[in-house]
Amino acid sequence: MGNVADGLPGAPSGVPQGDVLMEAVDVSLAFGGVRALSQVSFQVRRGELFSIIGPNGAGKTSMVNCISGRYSPTEGRILFKGRDITRLRPSARAELGLGRTFQNLALFGHMTVLDNIMVGRHNQLRNNFLTGPLYWFGGARREELEHRRQVEEIIDFLEIQHVRKAVAGTLAYGLRKRVELARAVALKPDLMLLDEPMAGMNLEEKEDMARFIIDLNEEWGMTVIMIEHDMGVVMDISHRVMVLDFGRKIAEGGPEDVMAHPRVRQAYLGEEAA
Repeated sequence: MGNVADGLPGAPSGVPQGDVLMEAVDVSLAFGGVRALSQVSFQVRRGELFSIIGPNGAGKTSMVNCISGRYSPTEGRILFKGRDITRLRPSARAELGLGRTFQNLALFGHMTVLDNIMVGRHNQLRNNFLTGPLYWFGGARREELEHRRQVEEIIDFLEIQHVRKAVAGTLAYGLRKRVELARAVALKPDLMLLDEPMAGMNLEEKEDMARFIIDLNEEWGMTVIMIEHDMGVVMDISHRVMVLDFGRKIAEGGPEDVMAHPRVRQAYLGEEAA
């Protein structure tokens, strides 16, 4: 990351020792004769900032899609908070506290920034089609005001006050990435899945996004699983790193140890493994 590192507070001081929040057990995924993942196992502890890295086509997004429920593993299990969620719908996983962003932006381009973020609060809504019409008497108005308050807090945190009423599709790319993060934060997830949150950003935008991710982890208490190609970012902000290559886990551990691993250097740099 080079100069980006100069603007960050430094690498995390230690790996959080909380309970295991998410676990993948021998997860395999195949599309016809193509095997995207092969018996991948790892754990993420509560409070960790855990990065998944690897060359293009290594299976990183496939792994995140298995965790979020977009894909169902061909074999293996996904555990979250000790519960087997392997066959749960994505919406049910969101209810349990899983949030995510996408490699390709998935905003509602015709809606305002504020409305996009409000959509992220859907799992927190308690009024329904029976109580909703009683807006002034059934608690729906109080609920909406509380949701708006929390959305405004997220807007302030991500420093997008100046575009809160803008149509999302008209924003610059870096701001749209920030809005998508805001919508995921609005779910109030215990585990945030970030798929290349800094892809396509310039140096200043990367520095800002790295700060936001660190603050979500340290101040907002969100456990983070992040896919990222910028090795400088990964080295600077991750507690632990897992490396995939051709769908298999080839290394896992602290950032410096992982990047010095012979098989990782071979996968990235073409060096001969010892």
